[in-house]
Amino acid sequence: MARLADRLDHVLGVKAAEGLQESFDMQTVEDLLRHYPLRYATQGQPLTEEEPEEGAHLTVIGRVTKTDLRPMKNRKGSLLKVALDAGGAKPVDITFFSGDKVRHLVKEGVRAMMSGTVHYWQPNRWNLSHPDYLILPQKGDGSVENLTSVHGGGALRGLAQSAKGAGGIDMSFFEREFIPVYPSTAKVQSWDLLRCVRQVLDQLDPVDDPLPEALITEHQLLPVSDALRLIHLPERKSDIEAARGRLRFDEAMALQLVLAERRHQTEGRTARPCPPRTDGIAAAFDKRLPFELTEGQRTVIDEISADLSRTHPMHRLLQGEVGSGKTIVALHAMLQVVDSGQQCALLAPTEVLAAQHYRSLTKMLGDLGNAGELGAAEQATKVVLVTGSMSAGQKRAALLDAVTGEAGLVIGTHALIQDNVEFFDLGMVVVDEQHRFGVEQRDALRAKAKDGASPHLLVMTATPIPRTIAMTTLGDLETSVLTQLPRGRSPITSKVVPAKVKPSWVDRAWERIREEVGAGRQAYVVCSRIGDEEDNPKGAKAKGRKVKSEEDKEAPTTHSALDMYEMLGSGPLKDLRVGLLHGRLPADEKDRVMRAFNDAELDVLVCTTVVEVGVDVPNATVMVIVDADRFGVSQLHQLRGRVGRGKHAGLCLLITETNPVGTAMARLEAVAATTDGFELAVLDLRQRREGDVLGAAQSGTARSLRLLSLLDDLEVITAAQEMARQIVESDPGLTNHPGLASMMRAAVDGERLEYLAKS
Repeated sequence: MARLADRLDHVLGVKAAEGLQESFDMQTVEDLLRHYPLRYATQGQPLTEEEPEEGAHLTVIGRVTKTDLRPMKNRKGSLLKVALDAGGAKPVDITFFSGDKVRHLVKEGVRAMMSGTVHYWQPNRWNLSHPDYLILPQKGDGSVENLTSVHGGGALRGLAQSAKGAGGIDMSFFEREFIPVYPSTAKVQSWDLLRCVRQVLDQLDPVDDPLPEALITEHQLLPVSDALRLIHLPERKSDIEAARGRLRFDEAMALQLVLAERRHQTEGRTARPCPPRTDGIAAAFDKRLPFELTEGQRTVIDEISADLSRTHPMHRLLQGEVGSGKTIVALHAMLQVVDSGQQCALLAPTEVLAAQHYRSLTKMLGDLGNAGELGAAEQATKVVLVTGSMSAGQKRAALLDAVTGEAGLVIGTHALIQDNVEFFDLGMVVVDEQHRFGVEQRDALRAKAKDGASPHLLVMTATPIPRTIAMTTLGDLETSVLTQLPRGRSPITSKVVPAKVKPSWVDRAWERIREEVGAGRQAYVVCSRIGDEEDNPKGAKAKGRKVKSEEDKEAPTTHSALDMYEMLGSGPLKDLRVGLLHGRLPADEKDRVMRAFNDAELDVLVCTTVVEVGVDVPNATVMVIVDADRFGVSQLHQLRGRVGRGKHAGLCLLITETNPVGTAMARLEAVAATTDGFELAVLDLRQRREGDVLGAAQSGTARSLRLLSLLDDLEVITAAQEMARQIVESDPGLTNHPGLASMMRAAVDGERLEYLAKS
């Protein structure tokens, strides 16, 4: 018999266990049983519903009603066209490219399982092309238990071979209504996983449920023992839904337990309080503001001020729309910390943004930021910039100001995290665009505080985070949201320019830039790539580079920043002052170009996404995004926020050569239709899939949640959060809840848990 905590090598043998550990990091029985099926091969029920999506992987079972062998037109060989009755309103069309090899098996009247990718060669007519297949016995044929060979091809043949035992091949398994299909690798296929799962379930002892009985009853959950069996071997569709409901709750509980433990640990840390002063630099800065803060900004400033006054570290997320005034709120918080005699570090993801923060903060502070210079205000502090590309002398001077305490505000990129950067007394860390930084990077900066105290932490993002995402990934942070735009901000109009069907509209886009420049304003032209040889290693001309497209038979080209700069400067905008900015320019050149655009010495800036966040040029009113379909929803929203930051209305033109009726065009139309960042964030997450958000950039994990939807399962997440906090409050470390501790490790992948634990 076997228990959930048993090692797989003891239950399955060393060889099978080694493969599972190498491919999936599985070590225990519970690890294996929580590797849930990706989908199920069925007897055709889904085919009576809506049409499958292009590119979807489909597995169907049915009877061959017609075959037609015909020669290929453009090469040797024959196609076998097959019609399969799978229980739907019309037969499934199937094509085998090696028709001569399969026609003796795939014949009229046979029952077969087919598994392949959906293609639409004609509107409303889909096809499975060259699928894996398996010839099944007739239903009710009693001899199937003793078959000694399998007829089929591809992965399904391997699946049948996995059912082979001492008495032959057990084909009765394929009479099941739902056959599990697992996420697999080249070394461990779906049928290998199915064989291991069936072997484990045959030996599994009754499982003690780690969730309290009252919770199971309240939420009408299956016992975990039943759920783990039914998710793998369901008898009916309701079994799948019930099992997923329980295991979805387990995933939510696992994540919330990690966050509850992290919150508990944070509450145990100490920080030096920074109460507000009426005679300090923060108050002086407030009095000098040439504009009135919004009600939302005032509310958030008060929330942060109260956090900074306490003896445990602030841990707050500040999110808001593009241009909602987060920087001024963060600066006020930093000045309150400076008033207490401590320093602040502002961490930015790029040198362009770090330099922009440095310029904007010193401009806002005026003589309050010139400590040590003639004419500095009485309460002044010093602001320094630290980036990796600074000269040795510049960096040495900035580091000296940081370590001696001369600089109250230290702004920088990843260079701040290096070992040789020390602070005199670091009291607060502000992380801009927090999703751009790994957990270890943030920890390294926070560890630079002295005397064992933890610095206060404020993380900012202009990418709105839906409530369930924030609860699940940032559940230990208090959240402040800015929704109002400051006075003086102008509306932004967005339009899609379909270059393929309306080429004259592209010419009109360049005319609009000329009109705005003629009125004394400026414009951005954003490209998806730089376009030099390093970007295009084969040496093909950048202006004609082909890229894959799921929607167009003829793939469109993408336009590089270098070619666009050359084309515009010698063509439609040849009499304007056009500059070029991209990530591979030397740091001093990037700074020079950005300063020139800031000072209106350039009319048009051709650039890449280096201007995506933080760049603030109020005189810029037009942004043309070339190949807009190559950008994500969130990225487009961020880029668009660079215009309309002054008294004149903004215009964003999204140029695309994508199919006018494809999904990419629909995405662009959705972006153009709204400037609501939260609405766009939900759209972005649905299209990119939630696992990407949880994951790869932060922890190296491609997909960590298996069943839980961070967008749709608010009720589940809320209930799990409440229960997790109660449990951790009474039992930190889960010493008295070993079942929950084990479930926490198995329900969500290890890398994700490690990432959360460090955050």
